[in-house]
Amino acid sequence: MRDLYDAGAFLGLDPAHSDFAGARVLVLPIPFEATVSYGAGTAHGPAAILAASQQVELYDREFDAEPALDYGVHTLPAVELPSDPQQAVARIAQAVTTAAATTKLVVGLGGEHTVSVGFARGLLDAVGGPLTVLQIDAHADLRAEYDGTPYSHACVARRLLEDARIEQVLQLGIRSVCREEVDFARAHPDRVRLWYAEEIHAGGWQAELIRRVAGKRVFLTLDVDGLDPSIVPATGTPEPDGLSWRETLDILRLSARYGHLVGLDCVELAPQPGLHSADFAVAKLLYKAVSYALRVGPPA
Repeated sequence: MRDLYDAGAFLGLDPAHSDFAGARVLVLPIPFEATVSYGAGTAHGPAAILAASQQVELYDREFDAEPALDYGVHTLPAVELPSDPQQAVARIAQAVTTAAATTKLVVGLGGEHTVSVGFARGLLDAVGGPLTVLQIDAHADLRAEYDGTPYSHACVARRLLEDARIEQVLQLGIRSVCREEVDFARAHPDRVRLWYAEEIHAGGWQAELIRRVAGKRVFLTLDVDGLDPSIVPATGTPEPDGLSWRETLDILRLSARYGHLVGLDCVELAPQPGLHSADFAVAKLLYKAVSYALRVGPPA
C-alpha cells in the first residue's frame, strides 16, 4: 500500500496548477481509523485516492474543458492524529478551520466517517452557520452511541445535529437503519430527511432536494458505501442496491447548482490490493464533485 508521503498530489497536477497560492482547492488527507465495526483499512483511503487520481483524465466532456487547470488543486500534508476519537475530532476541526479560513474549497480525504464530525465543526468555525449537510451514505449514522462511544462512525449524523448551526441533514441512498435511527428521524422531520435508495431509484426526489438546498450553504459528506458495491466494493460496510453512478452525479450536480457547496469530504474507502477500480471510481467522483462546486455553483 502506498504511503501518503509518496502517493503524490491530487490529479497529479504540475506545479503551475497545484501551487498553494494560486489553487482554489485544498485537498486535506485525514487518515483516521479507530471505530470501524466490520471491514478495516480506511486509514489507507487517502493514499489510495491520491494515487488513483493521477490516472484520471483532466478533460471532462460535460464541461468540454479540463476544469482542474482552471481552478487549481493543492494537496496539503496529512493531518497527524491521536487514536482517541474525541481527540482526533478536535484535531481535525482545527486543521479544517485553518484550511477553510483561506476561503479556498477544502476537500477532506478519509478515513472512517467519524472524520466528518471534525470536518463539519472546523468548517462551521471558519465560515459560520447555518449549514446544510448533504450525506450520501448506505447508513443513517443517527445512533446516540455505538460500541461504547458516541464518536463511532455509526453516530456521525447524530453528533452533527447536536450543533444548532447545522440546519438540516439530508441523507440519500440509505439502505440500513436501526429502530433508534428511524424513530429519531421521524421525531425531527424538519432537520433530518432520509431518502432510501429505493426512493432514489424510483425517481421524483429531485424537486424536494432542490427545495431543501436552494440558497443554502452545503457541506457534502460522501460515504462511498452510498454507491452500489458494483462501483465501490472496497468499503468496510457494503450494502446491496446502492446508488448508481448517474444517480450520484445527479445529486452532486443539483446540489451544486441550487446550493452553495462550501466544503466536502469523502470517507470509508478501504482499498484492497488488486482492486484499484474502486480507488479510481472514488477519485473520479471527487473530481466531478469539485468541478460541480466551482464551475456549476449556485445559480445567478
